[in-house]
Amino acid sequence: MKRRPMVAVVGAGEADADLERVAEEVGAAVARAGADLVCGGLGGVMAAACRGAKGAGGTTVGLLPGRDRAAANAWVDVAIPTGLDEARNVLVVRAADALVAVGGGYGTLSEIAFALKTGTPVVGLRTWDLPGVVAARDAGDAVARALA
Repeated sequence: MKRRPMVAVVGAGEADADLERVAEEVGAAVARAGADLVCGGLGGVMAAACRGAKGAGGTTVGLLPGRDRAAANAWVDVAIPTGLDEARNVLVVRAADALVAVGGGYGTLSEIAFALKTGTPVVGLRTWDLPGVVAARDAGDAVARALA
């Protein structure tokens, strides 16, 4: 049995409607590409990406910071409570074959840094401008670059 690629979609737990729209498009593009989506499992960019993936028939995994599965957003198929708070960011990165960052603050920056340090490809949309982060034009471009 061939394993499906896993793409992490990371970004702020609180995002404006425009950034959530972009994240939802990324999630849908992940599913259409035949990949599974992993994220931190909460709100904002994470919920929007999961919503997009589910709408396109994909599978979603949420690695939660706390110990309560019920904290996962409504579009997470597999909720994994880690009890690790922000340290779960390392698990999100390690679970993924590639990472797409959509906007984000310092938590997203930590995930980008972990990915770059471990050699996981990082593609960005409206996120930190750092060496090693490949800027994408739109959601489809981001996922294509992530899976290339």
